[in-house]
Amino acid sequence: MISAPDRQTILLLIQEAHDHGARYAPACDVVGISLRTFQRWNKEGMKTQDKRPITPRKPPKNKLDGDEEQDILDICVQPHYVDKNPTYIVPHLADQGIYIASESTYYRVQRKNKLVIKRTFTKTHPTQTIATHIALGPNQVWSWDISWLPGEILGFFFKLYLILDIFSRFIIQWEIYEEESQAHAKELVTKAVVKHHLKGTPLVLHSDNGSPMKAQSFQVLLTKLGITKSYSRPRVSNDNPYSEALFKTVKYVPSFPRKGFASIEEARTWMHGFVQWYNTKHLHSGIQYVTPHQRHYGEDQHILEQRKEVYEKARERHPERWTRNTRNWDYISQVALNPVKEKELNENEKKRQLS
Repeated sequence: MISAPDRQTILLLIQEAHDHGARYAPACDVVGISLRTFQRWNKEGMKTQDKRPITPRKPPKNKLDGDEEQDILDICVQPHYVDKNPTYIVPHLADQGIYIASESTYYRVQRKNKLVIKRTFTKTHPTQTIATHIALGPNQVWSWDISWLPGEILGFFFKLYLILDIFSRFIIQWEIYEEESQAHAKELVTKAVVKHHLKGTPLVLHSDNGSPMKAQSFQVLLTKLGITKSYSRPRVSNDNPYSEALFKTVKYVPSFPRKGFASIEEARTWMHGFVQWYNTKHLHSGIQYVTPHQRHYGEDQHILEQRKEVYEKARERHPERWTRNTRNWDYISQVALNPVKEKELNENEKKRQLS
């Protein structure tokens, strides 16, 4: 706190420096105040009277105490959570009946203790989508695609064939081969349908416009199996978002071998471990942070109800920390493949009226 006489002295020194050719901003920097502070002090009635309160502000009612902040730090440095962000940690703890604070509070405590780092090897990009199909449960809409897994030899790749259920994000079936072909695509889909006993059941299979997906014999197989085929728009790279998002998860997971796979057997072994982790351990952000297995087999509704109870009890213990409703743990009843936007609806309506 700067006293009124000291403030007057500072004003005189800055003005004297300005009279000798100095600019106000550098002169203020020398004495340790901002230009805005100098201007405020120069206002009439402010030169000799400091109207700021002498007593410090009271801490907010919803502030965590020291022990609670230390609990957050202890959790964040545990081996199981050290490489996880708060959006994973908080729901995982809620499943154990533990609630300390919200994700934003975890981030604030981590920033305060310099535990937040930027993951520079990931990239984000905007997406634009269109309406196609809506899944109200598992095994109604599948998405599939082929991705390339690098080998140790520069320029050589293994081909990962993968089918994903968009409602549960559950990996239905996967295979790894050394080349792309319609024969491998037919084998992948046939295994998936037989494994899940879905022959003749209404099912949509969405993919991009690659040659294995558009091959005549592959489309004949889909007709025999009673599968409705769905394709992305030509020259639109983001019409198959669920498969693309999963491939990004595959290639950015910490255990992914950055130097490539030495053999196809090594690639298949690694992928088997990844699928087991992804389906049964990974808390997926798109399905309220439950695992794809829990979502696919209907276990997620009970889990979400338990989380609601944990949050309500936490609110009862410290109501002053909640200015709004508790976090939304509602069950997601439907998932759309590329949901339509209002702008696109209006454009389509105009085209229909003109035609």
